[in-house]
Amino acid sequence: MKQLWILLLLATLAACQSQNPYVADSKPLPPAPAHSPQQLDRSAYPAAPRDYGRYRTWSWQQLPAGSAWASSEQVQEALSNALDQRGLRPHRAGKTSDLKVSAELRLEQRLRQVTERYGSHYGHSRYGDEYGMWGSAPLVRSYTEEVMVVRIELFDGQDGQPVWSASAETLSSGSQSERAAALRNALQQALAAYPPH
Repeated sequence: MKQLWILLLLATLAACQSQNPYVADSKPLPPAPAHSPQQLDRSAYPAAPRDYGRYRTWSWQQLPAGSAWASSEQVQEALSNALDQRGLRPHRAGKTSDLKVSAELRLEQRLRQVTERYGSHYGHSRYGDEYGMWGSAPLVRSYTEEVMVVRIELFDGQDGQPVWSASAETLSSGSQSERAAALRNALQQALAAYPPH
């Protein structure tokens, strides 16, 4: 039996020593078509990433409209302060700005739902010696809230292309000072992701 295995192994090794029937051969590449461009086609590649560091100054593309919730001057001041914290300064007269800014305020209705679960009970009841399991269905309450949505859009000052946009919302209730603070917070939330990384 041992000799049979040795003979089988020798036959296998002899088969491996034979000539390879396959030859490494390839045909040359065909010539380029006559109508193909000889230069690099840049439209086939994605656009270069935008350099947000070159944006340093801004101006209004369109002044924000006032509303019953906040005046146009309040929105202008709050957005100017928020942009200033991001390193964007108002442009000086006589020079073109790097960015054009547009802001919009609008009131919207939101449907909110709150689910309250009162749990279940297993064991003896409070009122006697009954034994068992009790449960309750969750209580779902729906109500409508009015929110103020602020949307900010930034456009390139040279070519007018959109550069960045974001929005945020806040509750539209409270006194005038509470609404002004809510507007500042909403603008900070909207600008939190600028410049994008």
